[in-house]
Amino acid sequence: MTDTPLLRLENVVRTYQVSSQQASAVHALRGVNLELPRGVFAALKGRSGSGKTTLLNLISGLDRPTSGDVIFDGQALSSLNDHQRTLLRRQRMGLIFQSFALLPTYSAAENVDFMLRLLQLSRSERIGRTQRCLKVVGLAKWANHRPDEMSGGQQQRLAIARALANRPLLILADEPTGELDTTTTRQILGLFRHLVERENVTILATTHDPIVDEYADVTYVLQDGQVVTKQGG
Repeated sequence: MTDTPLLRLENVVRTYQVSSQQASAVHALRGVNLELPRGVFAALKGRSGSGKTTLLNLISGLDRPTSGDVIFDGQALSSLNDHQRTLLRRQRMGLIFQSFALLPTYSAAENVDFMLRLLQLSRSERIGRTQRCLKVVGLAKWANHRPDEMSGGQQQRLAIARALANRPLLILADEPTGELDTTTTRQILGLFRHLVERENVTILATTHDPIVDEYADVTYVLQDGQVVTKQGG
């Protein structure tokens, strides 16, 4: 872990105008300041509507802040156009969703390989990376199975393998255990812990689940669009 944070948010505000009336503005984020060190598993907790998913969308460049800035690996996202932000996500970030967002007609290997095709890698490199990612998450024997032939925990492991495929600096996970039972949740959080320690990746996961405190290095709590507490780190 280096002293320079991988991610820094500087007074980030996100306001949505739901009508032409100023009174109808929704203040999703109200001046968030946050630093995420490299090489940690960080949790972002808060009630529904606290701004967790909005914050992930801004960090990934899927959305832009109303004011303030997101600085990733020393680069301000405000300096990038839409195409550059797409390349940033594709090449240096991994995204994991509560709904898994897998391609249902593709096998496990094909789901991972699809992400690598976007990077225009050679076939041999794609095969090697796909096999390794599936092995890391414990799905090597399921390479030829489709998502509907897997349990919920296995599908989430596949989503994690896909997120690892581009060797990201940062993985953003939005409620990755929201659809899972307690036993499977612990398995996924343990896998995150393993990835941080063995794969040199930083993970930021939103969650409601208090179990995450047992696994995360640092926990940020969002309330009414602001980071109100930080635990650990």
